[in-house]
Amino acid sequence: MQAVPAASPAPQSSAIHFSDVTTGSGLHMTMTSGATPSTQILEVKGGGLGLLDADQDGDLDLFIPNGATLVDPEHGPGARLFENLGGMRFRDVTAQSGIAHRRWSFGSAVADFDNDGLDDIYISCFGPDVLLRGRGSMRFEDVTASSGLGRDTDWSTSAAFGDLDGDGDLDLYVTNYLEFDPTHPPGPSFVKGVTVMSGPRGMRAQRDRLHENLGNGQFADRSSESGVAALSTGYGLNCAILDFTGDGAADIFVANDSSPNFLWRAEGNMRFTDQGKSMGVATNLDGLEQAAMGVAISDIDGNARPDIYISVFSNDSNTLQLNRDGRTFADRTAQFGAGADSRTLCGWAAQFADLDHDADEDIIVFNGHVYPQATMAAMDSEYREPALLLRRDGARFHKAQGGDALAVPHCDRSAVWGDLDGDGDLDAVVAELNGPLRLLRNDHDSANDWLMVGLNDSRAESKNRHGLGSMIELEQAGVTQRRWLYGGGPFQSNAVAEAHFGVSPGTPCKVIVRWPDGTVQETTGVAAGSRVVIQRSDSLPSMSE
Repeated sequence: MQAVPAASPAPQSSAIHFSDVTTGSGLHMTMTSGATPSTQILEVKGGGLGLLDADQDGDLDLFIPNGATLVDPEHGPGARLFENLGGMRFRDVTAQSGIAHRRWSFGSAVADFDNDGLDDIYISCFGPDVLLRGRGSMRFEDVTASSGLGRDTDWSTSAAFGDLDGDGDLDLYVTNYLEFDPTHPPGPSFVKGVTVMSGPRGMRAQRDRLHENLGNGQFADRSSESGVAALSTGYGLNCAILDFTGDGAADIFVANDSSPNFLWRAEGNMRFTDQGKSMGVATNLDGLEQAAMGVAISDIDGNARPDIYISVFSNDSNTLQLNRDGRTFADRTAQFGAGADSRTLCGWAAQFADLDHDADEDIIVFNGHVYPQATMAAMDSEYREPALLLRRDGARFHKAQGGDALAVPHCDRSAVWGDLDGDGDLDAVVAELNGPLRLLRNDHDSANDWLMVGLNDSRAESKNRHGLGSMIELEQAGVTQRRWLYGGGPFQSNAVAEAHFGVSPGTPCKVIVRWPDGTVQETTGVAAGSRVVIQRSDSLPSMSE
């Protein structure tokens, strides 16, 4: 176990407050996704973000795949890579990174697919996707052709890495959206008497893809054999890979736009069946299909099973699905107060995070409408919308204020979360549709009331260095918290493979890691206010519940 000393003590504060510190940060970039105002559905999804340690210095750098325009979808302004210099300062290192990607892009998935100790990036595109292999020192190599990927010409939105066949290495799931021809775009539609762009309903959905990692730097398309190509009814926008059923095998949740969500349950030998309807996550409590976008994972009811929070389109409420027993989910949105405040908002990136370090996770969602014509008078929703912060208080969530940085309306899409300044709380980078990136600093100012836990499986036989698919439990003074390291992210972006906890200062913690292969590893006496990396042991027995 490796530990990093805590920051200097500071006065304690339990309020949640964020400051926009973009100015002077060096993180200056305006996202591109078509034109403003948007006229076609291809323009409105925005672009994802990727947090990764591209230079192996222990902090999180930022990758932005970026987009293009309807006039020339293949040649946008290009992807960008920013190095984290510490102290909320970044430097654009794209020119020396070897990244020359300019295709219209949406999602970014991060993982060490070849287990060489360096983070790699998969880019979901309108057209052939791209795989960038990390070479160290902020440099990347395009290995799409040699990896066997990039042969599809679909519109992919998000992607996630995870061990889908149980062989230890990281396979790849890609969500696809719909068929769209920029040279022959569809005509307009009408919503509430207002002329708007068309889609997705009425347009042809595209099947998702599943690629097996062959362990030699190559992937093989297993979409048909796995069963995921059997369904073409989902307009895929986001996904999460982790064990939802508790049987030790990785499953796949897919958030679909205006169509039932998928929950691909692992059946063994890389075969999956969609159990979204039978398990209760295909629709909401009323049996209605939702326009699902953001996905967040947490253990809300303390039963050691991953629950799902889904952000959706306006005039509907975001949905909290509790995982009751690994076989069924229950919509408990109203019970926990997690939905009503979202009805006038169009939700995208969603995240569970303990923002006030009180040992439970709050919810934050970034919002923005797709129709430039949206107003409260015309559509009961504005085009530019503030973020939604729901603070956990016992058995319910309550709408909270987080400062002007969250209250100012934007047309947001993606966001990624991590401790970007090394002070132990979670900060955010937010991507607005055709707008500048924003760097939001969490101003929580209490010292030693946090713990960050990463994993490192460096055994010779290991193929999953960061332990994607693991559950991390923290026990302190009779309170147990749980986090999952999973493939996927808030929206078209990645969740960082590091667990963050709010804890009591001065009281040692016990950390329990349940590795993807069932091995359980305990580490006691972990100091609050520190960053730890749990090293996988060679000699631990496998334990089952």
